[in-house]
Order: sequence, then C-alpha cells, then structure tokens
Amino acid sequence: MDLVYFILASYGLTQILVYGKVLNCFRPQKGWLGKLFECPMCIGFWVGVFLFGINGFTELFTFEYNIANLFILGWLSSGTSYVLNMVFGDSGIKISGV
Repeated sequence: MDLVYFILASYGLTQILVYGKVLNCFRPQKGWLGKLFECPMCIGFWVGVFLFGINGFTELFTFEYNIANLFILGWLSSGTSYVLNMVFGDSGIKISGV
C-alpha cells in the first residue's frame, strides 16, 4: 500500500503544481523554470524526490533513506504522474480520436 499512497500523493501534488490556478501568480512563466512547471513528467520527478525526503514525517508511506530509493521514487513519481496525466483530464478519461 505504501507505493499506492506514494503514487497518489505524487500525482496529486504534481497536478496542483502544474495546473493549479491558485498558483498562477507564483508559477514561473519564462526560462527553464517556466518550462519545468509546464511538464508533469519533469515536476513529477522533483515531487517524488520531495516526498521521499519527507517520508519520515508521514505514516502514509515509509521508505528507507538511501540514494537508490531517492532516484527510484523520483522516476516512479515522474512516470506515473505523466501516465495518469495523459489518461485523466478535467472531464474524466481522455479519449483521443478513434
């Protein structure tokens, strides 16, 4: 269950950082940082790293602190955030021209 909670938390935080209207006035618009905040795969990696860093402060998921887990959870967050972003939109499941 730890991985399920981690994936859902990383997807939720990634969606807020990339698309949340409440952050429009704070979200960078230009340069490499602006490009980073447009990409759910890119932000997803850093969200995974952040959640790994704070995992000792939550009971939802617990992972051993080591460099391998840092990268693996960053990659997991990046990949799943991107896939879920491609599957689900504001109106539900995205269906492309069939």
